[in-house]
Parts: sequence; C-alpha cells; structure tokens
Amino acid sequence: MKIGIAADHGGYVLKEEMKSWLTSLGHDVKDFGALQLNPADDFPDFVVPLAKAVASKEVERGIAVCGSGVGASIAANKIAGVRAALIHDSFSAHQGVEDDDMNLICLGGRVVGTKMAEELTITFLNAKFIGGERHLRRLEKVKVLENKR
Repeated sequence: MKIGIAADHGGYVLKEEMKSWLTSLGHDVKDFGALQLNPADDFPDFVVPLAKAVASKEVERGIAVCGSGVGASIAANKIAGVRAALIHDSFSAHQGVEDDDMNLICLGGRVVGTKMAEELTITFLNAKFIGGERHLRRLEKVKVLENKR
C-alpha cells in the first residue's frame, strides 16, 4: 500500500521509527517531512501536504504525527476529502475506516509509544470501508459541508 507520513518535531522520532517499520513490511512510504528534527517547525507545514496527497489519492492512506496528535487532526481536516481522526485505541482505528471511511490517522508522538503506534497503524491499514447505505448517506452530508466552505 502507498502510505503518506508526516510529523513535526513532536512526532519526528515516532515518524522515523514508523517509516522504517512500514517500509520493512513492504509498504511504499512517502515522507512529507519533517526531514530533520527542528524544534521550531510547525505541523501544518507537513500535515497539509500529506492531507492534500490523501485527498488527491496520490497516497492511499495517511499518518500524521505531532506531539499530541490534536493539531495534526485539526489541520488535516481542513482539506476537503480528508477524513482524519486522532486515534489512541484499536476500536477507533478500524471503526473509523469501516463506518466513516477515515483515510488519515493522527497520532501523538508524546502520547503513544512505538508498539502502540504499530498496533493502531496495522489496524487502520487493514480496515475496509463497509459502504453501507447509512454510511454513504452520512458521507454525503459531510461532502455537502465541505462544499459550503
């Protein structure tokens, strides 16, 4: 799977660990930065290009990491076509895809450890959108909101 990944200084170390791990599993990983640890960088500079790549389907799924994951989630959701959520548990990692067609997860580099991030990511990547009538109806309502911006 082609996966995009991005992080600011708060998620840089976790992103680098995840990038190596995902590549070792055979995924094609595109790194949207940060490309070096810089305590003065800003998450939108990396998360927004990742989110645009997810929306345009340049990558199939996205992973954004900042210190808490909150800022990354806020920034990613400003891009039409992106359905991002802050994920800290396995249920949400798969249910967000199955019911809501989530295409980008946000993790807190200062909140989850490497093993938890791996578990959440595997769950996210293995999940499939169910596409039931009620799910499609809800997604259409979200698209209407995006078009009103």
